[in-house]
Amino acid sequence: MSNIRELQDELDSESPRAVLKAAFKRYDNIAISFSGAEDVVLIEMAHKLTDNLKVFTLDTGRLHPETHEFIERVRKHYGISIKVLFPDTSEVQDLVNQKGLFSFYEDGHGECCGVRKVNPLKRMLAGVDAWITGQRKDQSPGTRNDVPVIQEDATFAGPGKTLVKFNPLANWTSKEVWDYIRMSEAPYNELHEKGFVSIGCQPCTRPVLPGQHEREGRWWWEEATQKECGLHAGNLIARQ
Repeated sequence: MSNIRELQDELDSESPRAVLKAAFKRYDNIAISFSGAEDVVLIEMAHKLTDNLKVFTLDTGRLHPETHEFIERVRKHYGISIKVLFPDTSEVQDLVNQKGLFSFYEDGHGECCGVRKVNPLKRMLAGVDAWITGQRKDQSPGTRNDVPVIQEDATFAGPGKTLVKFNPLANWTSKEVWDYIRMSEAPYNELHEKGFVSIGCQPCTRPVLPGQHEREGRWWWEEATQKECGLHAGNLIARQ
């Protein structure tokens, strides 16, 4: 843990590209988690830094059609392989048969996200030494204010293993992300043109109005302090 803290101190004020370069230098078995605009920025930077780029994404079975199209555009644009993770069929069937398709509107999104997102992610991360995410401090006022550039991820580490998590864009704003996307002409999800900012599953995502925070378009029936799907569960744990 002390080495990770030292690396955090070293990289905290560095550019995202410098953080990525350091990550690839230290870890061969490392992968980028891809789903949104921030992650495209990471891929745009990373594909110029390594010939061994590993990218994965989660298909929950409830994504927007535009998100599927976005994944394919990124795959073709960069000529990369994107590993698509799926939830366990029996777990999904059990949940739906017991509670229906929209139970999250009644008892919270945690259980559904656990089956469709968290469990597939656990299986993926058990096989890597480090992963890279597009988290930013200003993405969620209740849970991401303290996101560091690098951290130990005890939540998803396999038995007896240490898992390191890099957040190269932690100190960037949404404006910086979109300035970079436009400058580099990187692909993005067409839902952004329709007022969507933070994009997740179709039943749990809606456009936001001018002046609203981006996270207000996610799980709008729940408190802001709970607006994490479980992929970054450490954000909630750290604030308890």
